[in-house]
Amino acid sequence: MATPPVPLVLLPGMDGTEILFGPLLAHLPPSLAPHVVTYPSTGPNGYDDVYPLVHAAVAAHPGCIVLGWSFSGPLAVRVAAALPTHVRGVVLAASFVQAPMAWLRWTGPLLQPSTVIAARVLRRLPLWLGRPAHDPLRRDKARIWQRVPGRTLAARARAIRTVDASTQLQQVRQPLLYLAGADDRVVRPHNLATIRRLRPDTQVATLPGGHFALYSAAPAAAVQLAEFAAATAAREA
Repeated sequence: MATPPVPLVLLPGMDGTEILFGPLLAHLPPSLAPHVVTYPSTGPNGYDDVYPLVHAAVAAHPGCIVLGWSFSGPLAVRVAAALPTHVRGVVLAASFVQAPMAWLRWTGPLLQPSTVIAARVLRRLPLWLGRPAHDPLRRDKARIWQRVPGRTLAARARAIRTVDASTQLQQVRQPLLYLAGADDRVVRPHNLATIRRLRPDTQVATLPGGHFALYSAAPAAAVQLAEFAAATAAREA
């Protein structure tokens, strides 16, 4: 009898969509069955607001591995602590359990929709000027900007300011894999150091690229996920 695929629940970054998971989904092996959770593009979008969606997805896929990318790392940790019999392993991709940059704690008034929109325009310029029109990342980022309004991103950015999943991480007993981007300038190495201090047994794999290495180095990420899933399954057996 063939071994059934391991459910892989994918929690998106701050965009809250399935768009940037596209390359990874294309490279996942048949041994993994992906299920992408997406967040509402309007309305409240703090951690407590989107957590019920995460909880429901994990509850529907017992024996799963949960991957939290960037913004969603604290959610992956929280649901793993809440549903230990459903979660086989946890993957944090370019993520954190506390505000990834200390200065974020003092920027509440700046994280308003108009400010976020201006920041998006400034970040968009090098992407548009430095990449051809057919570039996949340029294309996918444009889709995100059309779909997710600035006020929604501002709400998620404000949530990051005060997030702290340290206690939940200490409660997690499942295997933990951290996927780091070799040149990540958004989530710096001290975030991984915090996680390893709380969970010294954290496995670490470094992908080529920056904060979007899960997108740009999708084949390598898929290999790491397949190996992690196989190892966790063997451990249970």
